[in-house]
Amino acid sequence: MAQNDIENNEEFEDITDELTDTTEPDLEEIEDAEENKLKKLRDKLKQAEVDRRAALEELATVKADFLNARKRLEEDSKRMVERKTIRHMEALLPLADSFHMAMANPEVWEKADENWRKGVEGINSQLLQILKDNGVTPVDPTGEVFDPARHEAIGTTPTSADKVDTVVMVMQQGYEMTMGDKTELIRPARVTTGVEE
Repeated sequence: MAQNDIENNEEFEDITDELTDTTEPDLEEIEDAEENKLKKLRDKLKQAEVDRRAALEELATVKADFLNARKRLEEDSKRMVERKTIRHMEALLPLADSFHMAMANPEVWEKADENWRKGVEGINSQLLQILKDNGVTPVDPTGEVFDPARHEAIGTTPTSADKVDTVVMVMQQGYEMTMGDKTELIRPARVTTGVEE
């Protein structure tokens, strides 16, 4: 029986050693495993921060591109409206010229029937109001120094020395148009200039 006790005791120690080996892991292994997990988590956090910064930069770029595109679209739309308005006003200028020529000679104009004259003058007033409402004003450069950027010379007239290179007579009024804070010449005045006699 003593032999059995010894064998049982040895078996007990073997089982105890095995249990001790499996239940008590090495403290260094645990620390290494935890350190590896912590390192992996830190690396993931760094990568997430890099990805977040990249996403924010991309978002800022996309937002700036969108705002720039919207601004360009608004400017293009505004310019298109301005161009169309200018074309419409330019289309009305020959009509304004016709009224101006019809009423240019007061003697002939006064001989016309009074009711007819009042009707034509009323229509002319409406036309001038439309032009004015759209910022269009006539340009009469009589007496100004000739400016090829603003005037179209169609002839010359002999004149005194002090009127050389000045506008002596306007054959067709010019027009300029004010839109917002800028004024643009939409048709130069057709003029005769003075030359030395």
